[in-house]
Amino acid sequence: MSLKKNIKAGKVNFLLATVLTIIMINNTNAESLSKNETTAELSILDKVSSKNTNIKVQVGEEFSFQNLSIKVLKCYNSEFDDDPEVTAYMQVKDKTMNNNDKVFVFNDWTFASSPSIRPFDHPVYDVWLKKCYS
Repeated sequence: MSLKKNIKAGKVNFLLATVLTIIMINNTNAESLSKNETTAELSILDKVSSKNTNIKVQVGEEFSFQNLSIKVLKCYNSEFDDDPEVTAYMQVKDKTMNNNDKVFVFNDWTFASSPSIRPFDHPVYDVWLKKCYS
């Protein structure tokens, strides 16, 4: 009889230890994920006048600049490298375009270190991500 009680107690202890280990691993992984920042700093070049403008956009809010409507949905700073990567998910609309087939001029992720991976293609403006912060 006492052998069966010890086996049951061992199973319960093993199960409890496994659950606690999983909870600790999940907490550690959650802390190491990229932090979602609240502000994105962008640089906008007007190709016609050659004027460069730096703007700060709140994540989730729409910002109007000349004929563009810019909305940054997510902004992250990675913490995994010695040289952290800054990434943002942006949506840019051209207010002068009446073409209903194409809603956004740009709707994708952009990278501060290499903006040519997902280039912003507009005849008048260039938009670059500079940094994200809280």
